[in-house]
Amino acid sequence: MSNSDRLSFSERWSDALQVKPFRIKMIAGIILLILLLAFFPVFFQYIERRNGPVLHDMLLSNLPAFNMSVVIFLILWSATAYALITRLQKPNEFIVFLWAYIFVSLSRLLTISIFPLSPPVNLIELKDPLSTPFYGMKVVTKDLFYSGHTSSLFLIFLVMKKPFEKVLTLMATLSVAFLLMIQHVHYTIDIIAAPFFTYIFYRLAIRFSRSSISSSQMTVDS
Repeated sequence: MSNSDRLSFSERWSDALQVKPFRIKMIAGIILLILLLAFFPVFFQYIERRNGPVLHDMLLSNLPAFNMSVVIFLILWSATAYALITRLQKPNEFIVFLWAYIFVSLSRLLTISIFPLSPPVNLIELKDPLSTPFYGMKVVTKDLFYSGHTSSLFLIFLVMKKPFEKVLTLMATLSVAFLLMIQHVHYTIDIIAAPFFTYIFYRLAIRFSRSSISSSQMTVDS
């Protein structure tokens, strides 16, 4: 049993917040996350007004189109809730999760801006009541390269530690990636690119957070 396992939830966070680099990066991360969430509706409504090419996607063109919104919603938010609850138990793991999500979000703002695309043929709008406020109360169809749903779930897979968590979250990632294709929400390249970008920014978040890790807490992957 590690030192961290012997501490209560409040003791872990009290201990972690005593470390100045951790405290600074946690506060900065929370502020930046709030700013990002506030900016998302403006950004997503802006990209909806742009036009871009419709890609010829051989795989997508051979898939039937079905509305899988409910299943995608249930998988994504169940995994997200579990990740938040479990990572909050480990401050050093939570700060990596937080900054990895920030880095991924910033990179998506950049890639979506650089590569304007129109949605795939036979798109069925993905309706998610929990995400709607961050999209400006309107269904967004042009946040394409790269897939936010796939990257979010793959990030959850990366931050999980226990074997059963790894298996379940990998299955969730693969399932949602397939269901997004079935619903024609994303092109194949959007789905394939997501894990590569996410892994890069996850490793970056580990390096960024390393100096803030308290020696009394469980360490993240090196």
